[in-house]
Amino acid sequence: MNRMNDSLKLIRRALLVTLVVATPVMAIHGVRAADTTTIEAPTMKNRGAGLVLMVSLQRS
Repeated sequence: MNRMNDSLKLIRRALLVTLVVATPVMAIHGVRAADTTTIEAPTMKNRGAGLVLMVSLQRS
């Protein structure tokens, strides 16, 4: 009887570990990320900080 309980505990743990590992993999298959378009944020324009630095260095 004790051996049977140990076997059931082992099976439960193995099932739990399998579910924890398999859930993210199954979730990835459910996401259709390749079919959607990506909207990117506009890039920040360079504001000429290098020119200001160069002019200030020439004055000193």
